[in-house]
Amino acid sequence: MYNEVVKSIVSISGGIIHMAKKVITRGKFEKLQQLSNKSGVIAALAIDQRGSMKKMMAAADEKAGTEYSLEQIYKFKELVSKELTKYASSILTDEELGFKAMAAKDPSSGLILSYEKTGYDVTTVGRFPELLTGESIERLAAKGADAVKVLVYYNPHDKDEINDVKKAFVERLANESRGADMPFFLEVVTYDDAIPDAKSFEYAKAKPSLVLDALAEFTKPQYGVDVLKAEIPVNWSFVEGHTADGVTPAYTEAEAADIFKKVNETVDRPFIYLSAGVPAETFREELTFAGESGNKYNGILCGRATWKDGIQVFADGGEAALTQWLETTGKENVEELNQILDKYAKPWYSWYGGLDNIEVVDSVVTK
Repeated sequence: MYNEVVKSIVSISGGIIHMAKKVITRGKFEKLQQLSNKSGVIAALAIDQRGSMKKMMAAADEKAGTEYSLEQIYKFKELVSKELTKYASSILTDEELGFKAMAAKDPSSGLILSYEKTGYDVTTVGRFPELLTGESIERLAAKGADAVKVLVYYNPHDKDEINDVKKAFVERLANESRGADMPFFLEVVTYDDAIPDAKSFEYAKAKPSLVLDALAEFTKPQYGVDVLKAEIPVNWSFVEGHTADGVTPAYTEAEAADIFKKVNETVDRPFIYLSAGVPAETFREELTFAGESGNKYNGILCGRATWKDGIQVFADGGEAALTQWLETTGKENVEELNQILDKYAKPWYSWYGGLDNIEVVDSVVTK
């Protein structure tokens, strides 16, 4: 479990079994607290998009009749970070396009840096991950990171020759994370090449199994994942009562609730949800439903659902227009999510019996 060592002695006195404490290294513990709000919930903003950000900004510029440049993206990320980290416990960004965002964040907000290259080689079957060249977790820590995030595309039902490469990749990251005493966030994005349309009814039916089986794999101790960044395990557009007119549901509300409950039974460590580019209202509905279903999620890393509409505002009206939008609509998007987290999300340390059941040590030696 986690990157902690479980003490081997469990005492029994007066007929009461006393749980063994979880031992966590000081660096990981303090950084996880820095990334969390006062309730121990990871209420994080995500703006580490690179390839997709370039496409979104270029499309907005074309619509507005303005000239596209990378400087626009640098400035957009900077302003989003400056304005919205006032209300977020931490921010996930990249160094390539988000270096200004790193400097602009609120001092009280933690920093998560992406460690993987964006996208994957579309000419090779398998969607294999690749780390940034010239970087290491130690180097990212020196640049101010409180954690690193790595995205892995994963189909748990794929061929062993593909998945074994990804498993070994994550195992190596676990060792590097331990050596740097840095929290490791693993984002698992599932896929199935046999169902290319991820918005189809067929894929909606397959998604729960893909997500649950992927989480079951990477919650195993050999992967050393401190926080799982998980997909919502259903396609909300196919939940009965929430579909568009004429759309056949893939699951009833009761079935969807059961799927959310199964996540609790599948993982044994902190997990947070990604917004996956859905509209802000949809993400709020998903999180509320998850909470009401008894799902024990520990926060979010919310990206496009928070700031996506601001891209066109920026292309149309520039910095002043974007700043005004962020101070109003952007802030509202974050605060509405915070209200849901306050009601439903559990502290990250709840998986370990609470803060009183954690022993913080300077270092841990494992065999």
